[in-house]
Amino acid sequence: MKRLFILLPFFLYTLLPLSAQTPSWAEKAAKSVFTLKTFSANGSLLASSTGFFIGTNGEAVSSYAPFKDAQRAVIIDAQGDEMPVEMILGANETYDVAKFKVSTKKTVPLTIASTATNGSSVWLLPYSVKKTPICVKGTVSSAEKFQDTYEYYTLQLTTEESQVSCPVLNQEGAVIGIIQPSAGTKKDISYAVSARYAADLTIKGLSINDPVLKQTAIAKAIPDDQKEALLALFLASSTMNESQYGNFIERFIQKFPQVSDGYLYRARYRTAKEDFNNAEKDMEQVIKLAEQKDDAHYQYAELIYQKEIYQSDKPYSAWSLDKAFNESQEAYRLNPIPVYLQQQAQIRYAQQQYAEAYQLYEQLTHTDLRSADIFYAASRCKAQLGEADQELALLDSAINMFSRPYVKTVAPYLLVRAQILTGMGKFRPAVNDYNDYESLMKTQLGPQFYYNREIAEVGGHLYQQALNDINKAIELAPSDPLYRAEKASLEIRVGRHKEAIETSQQLIRMAPEFSDGYLFLGLAQCLTNNKSEGAKNLNKAKELGNEQAQSLIDKYAN
Repeated sequence: MKRLFILLPFFLYTLLPLSAQTPSWAEKAAKSVFTLKTFSANGSLLASSTGFFIGTNGEAVSSYAPFKDAQRAVIIDAQGDEMPVEMILGANETYDVAKFKVSTKKTVPLTIASTATNGSSVWLLPYSVKKTPICVKGTVSSAEKFQDTYEYYTLQLTTEESQVSCPVLNQEGAVIGIIQPSAGTKKDISYAVSARYAADLTIKGLSINDPVLKQTAIAKAIPDDQKEALLALFLASSTMNESQYGNFIERFIQKFPQVSDGYLYRARYRTAKEDFNNAEKDMEQVIKLAEQKDDAHYQYAELIYQKEIYQSDKPYSAWSLDKAFNESQEAYRLNPIPVYLQQQAQIRYAQQQYAEAYQLYEQLTHTDLRSADIFYAASRCKAQLGEADQELALLDSAINMFSRPYVKTVAPYLLVRAQILTGMGKFRPAVNDYNDYESLMKTQLGPQFYYNREIAEVGGHLYQQALNDINKAIELAPSDPLYRAEKASLEIRVGRHKEAIETSQQLIRMAPEFSDGYLFLGLAQCLTNNKSEGAKNLNKAKELGNEQAQSLIDKYAN
């Protein structure tokens, strides 16, 4: 009995270090700590870390590093239950923290402390399954401010690499920080970033383009602010793959079921996937929910118009260009603004109703939409109606919307007018437009431009300029036989028969089955009194199917 009495105090003494390191709140707090596991696209384990809940609906924080290149993630809580990570709520790579939401009904969060003072005691709370964990005690050596609000702590605390992302709690059991990877060699010095900083991480509209968030395939949260969410929705179409984008739209609608934009984006998405019936239902919802009914009808008209233009091979009986026109007319009835008339003009043009389209464009030239684009569109209507003079006059009006010195915006109109003037036989004015176009687009010109200008220069008897341009075309496309054939033809026209013979021979070596080489070689030889060889080459061109050859044989080779 006496021996037992002696052993009992010794046994209690051995327990003192354990109880001193395990505060009373540890058992309850341990329920908030979990293990995070992330996986690659092929299902293999990428990384593991620790984390803890900060909200009652699955909100949690941990290291960001495990999420890089992750396709999915799960957590295993203190009871050993596995839960999937539903979405990222925010992340920062510099401080290696991520905020995310776990798919579960209810979670037990840690209380977040405002700050911790120098010299105060703290405890590291590790992950433990179904038992009270052994906490590691330390003190706060310093707390440096960052972003004017948060603290980055230096701790007199010994930690292991496996304890990165574990919570650090104060005497009351409130979390002050998250353990960071060690940056030094002293094992008894550790670092922690403010838990308030991790908890305050958010997703905003532009976060969808954040290169940090792009490093993980796990879904990103929809911003809570409606305007920010709409910005994210707008950007999502160009930054996400098809599956991610479709999921993002569905989550937007779930979060903002009374906002018409979600249904509009889903209608576009469904139309692209040829799900026209459900897209139609979405657009009916858009019209029902939209505050601006005129814009809703305009958007519906635009969706149908785009479908009829680019997916015309996929008919849907409820949609047609007439339906699009009617929706656009309804938009104009509700709010008579010019942009709706412009849409109607585009639809009528697509229906090949050029006279009506022109009338609408002409009407637009008397509104605040009056612009070079409107005059150009009207000129296209006149071109389809075969009214060349009016087509040219409208192009003049388009170009007259600009003043010299020209800017690049005018370049397309100059090019079109040059082509029209060439077709009308007004070669020198065409050359002038080509010259203006060249001065604007100097670094973006290809061989076709120089060939086209050469045609106009020949028509305007500007032969030296024409020779220069056809040589430039050959320089840019040395393997294209068309340009050498044009050069040979031009050389014959200006009496440079020896040069034409050389150019034609080059053409024959390059393209022996191209009849123009033999045609121009034979003609040049005949013109230099070598009719016997010339006749042979003209007959070779004839054998290759050249329709000009016989008339040249009759005229020059006999």
